[in-house]
Amino acid sequence: MEGGNRWLTLVSKEAQYGPELLLEPAPNHFEPCKVFQEALINAGIPYTQFDVKSVDDEYKRLVKLGVEFSVQPTEMGTVKFAILNDTCGNYIQIVEHLTYK
Repeated sequence: MEGGNRWLTLVSKEAQYGPELLLEPAPNHFEPCKVFQEALINAGIPYTQFDVKSVDDEYKRLVKLGVEFSVQPTEMGTVKFAILNDTCGNYIQIVEHLTYK
């Protein structure tokens, strides 16, 4: 892309032709995006969330990789969640839907 801009796509190594996540635009190059990102951070609201099979397992795996969490695994009703810092100015939430027997 022109002007040093770029975009990033992400796919699962298990399903390389499955869903693709597109990350754009960069807040450093698009002022409305920067305002939105800062408002979410200031309010403590995650930018997005990903469902996982086990929040505890993902939390442990990610902590070993050096990921910092602002909220450790927490149960709330029918879900367990944790919130991490993606190092790009966003909070990302991982969520496990709990099944009660």
